[in-house]
Amino acid sequence: MKRLRGLKWIIAALLGVSMNGVSQRAEGADAAQQEAAHLKNIKQVTNGFPRAGEGYFSADGQNIVYQAYPIGYPFYQIYTQKLEGGTPLRLSPGRGRTTCAYFTPDGKRILFASSHSDPKIEDTEKAGRDLAAAGGRRRYQWDFDPHMDLYTINPDGTGLTRLTDSPGYDAEGSYSSDGKHIVFTSSRDGDPDLYIMNADGTEVRQLTNQKGYDGGPFFSPDNKWVIFRSDRQKEHMLQLFAISVDGKTEVQLTNNLDQVNWCPFFHPSGKYLIWSGADYSKGPMGASFHLFTMDIEASDSSLKAGKVEQITFEPAHDVLPVFSPDGKKMMWTSTRTPDKSSHLFIADWIRGEK
Repeated sequence: MKRLRGLKWIIAALLGVSMNGVSQRAEGADAAQQEAAHLKNIKQVTNGFPRAGEGYFSADGQNIVYQAYPIGYPFYQIYTQKLEGGTPLRLSPGRGRTTCAYFTPDGKRILFASSHSDPKIEDTEKAGRDLAAAGGRRRYQWDFDPHMDLYTINPDGTGLTRLTDSPGYDAEGSYSSDGKHIVFTSSRDGDPDLYIMNADGTEVRQLTNQKGYDGGPFFSPDNKWVIFRSDRQKEHMLQLFAISVDGKTEVQLTNNLDQVNWCPFFHPSGKYLIWSGADYSKGPMGASFHLFTMDIEASDSSLKAGKVEQITFEPAHDVLPVFSPDGKKMMWTSTRTPDKSSHLFIADWIRGEK
């Protein structure tokens, strides 16, 4: 678990309040002009929470699901709302840590991870409140809670169903495009690796088995590949990888141990992916995370990384990017708010297919 504790530290720095510049930073009008090549009509999506982020679209693009800190409670909860003018509805039970919500492709259920079954939840909540009271606003932090398990629920908040019940952390789940399978991260063997299971939680099989953290997995649009992040080369220094769904072929997509690369997500065309990266050559506290795209050439048996292009340039942390199902919008988590708190933003995506 030493590596998990270390990874909590590094990801806690992703949305910290430090905004010191790095080589990829641009200022004011220059940043806006550079971003305009791919992003149009940027606007903030979430409001009314101290912080919110990691949002995903429903299949029709009309609704979103995300995690946010409720006022007066120390851990993220899961919310859904209409994308345009919607009122947030809490889906998670309201206790414990939650993360990584995701719509089923048909929009009828929502997957998320929760630790509300923690047998010592009162102690966990007290520790969270004490930390908030001692240090004020908690920074964004990825909690590898050993009581995390995967659940599904109806979009109206009814019908909570548990899918996993194993020792250790089960989270970071997402669906194949046909809705038949879930890929997720689990520490059930003592080390966080990737697993695939049926959508009802049956027939779990291990996909990766490397030392270090493998996480944040998503299927490619054709369901032949899974992209993910890993610090297997050097502790804390996340890089991007892809693996075939049968586990036989693995490809490393980034290989720069001075840069942290994480949260990759495919464009629906399957021709490129987007992710967030930051220069850590001078340490984490001066690093700003920006979004990048990478062209992809994929077949049944191979996947190759191509041209890389920087997308965001603001002196803020831009992370956790996703595309709408039609590929015409991008939503991401950013600290480009007046108070530097993290919230969801959305923009028209005008890169086009290549």
